[in-house]
Amino acid sequence: MLRRLCVFCGANDGNEPVYRQTARSIGRMLGERDVELVYGGGNVGLMGTLATACLEAGGRVIGVIPQMLVAREVAHGGLTELRVVNSMHERKALMADLADAFLTLPGGFGTWEEFFEVLTWSQLGIQRKPCSLLNVNGYYDPLLTMVDNAVRAGFLRRGYRELLWSDTDAVRLLDRLCGAPAAPFGDA
Repeated sequence: MLRRLCVFCGANDGNEPVYRQTARSIGRMLGERDVELVYGGGNVGLMGTLATACLEAGGRVIGVIPQMLVAREVAHGGLTELRVVNSMHERKALMADLADAFLTLPGGFGTWEEFFEVLTWSQLGIQRKPCSLLNVNGYYDPLLTMVDNAVRAGFLRRGYRELLWSDTDAVRLLDRLCGAPAAPFGDA
């Protein structure tokens, strides 16, 4: 059963209103489903929208933010819990430890790096938590094409490709995460 979901997402809003609307919707659904949100602790961009929506829906939110980003990402002051850590490495490790699964919304380098780190941990057997992308407005189409190309080119085993869950429908993906056993891994 999914108790805590770590959501990786941008510290910016993006150019299309659908990104912000989706972050708000995910936050609201987590609050309504009594799934605790773990995220990067900021009050800016999609991060802030997500956390605020979850709180407004009665949810619990744990933010994890490095001291160096407290002012830059404007640490969210209204969270259930805000954990300030010393480094980005500590941030990622703590978010991963706290979460039962991972959901990634649109974002930039930091969002991608966080997602690929936990996905790599699944590939290596370090953790067995589902790793997913919500492909909002086709945002992750090029990335999914690249991953499939890696399988065709022999750089990624098909079984490892299956560790990366993706969907264009937020409700369907959240339902899958809520009902998921540990993600499979191994030599496939």
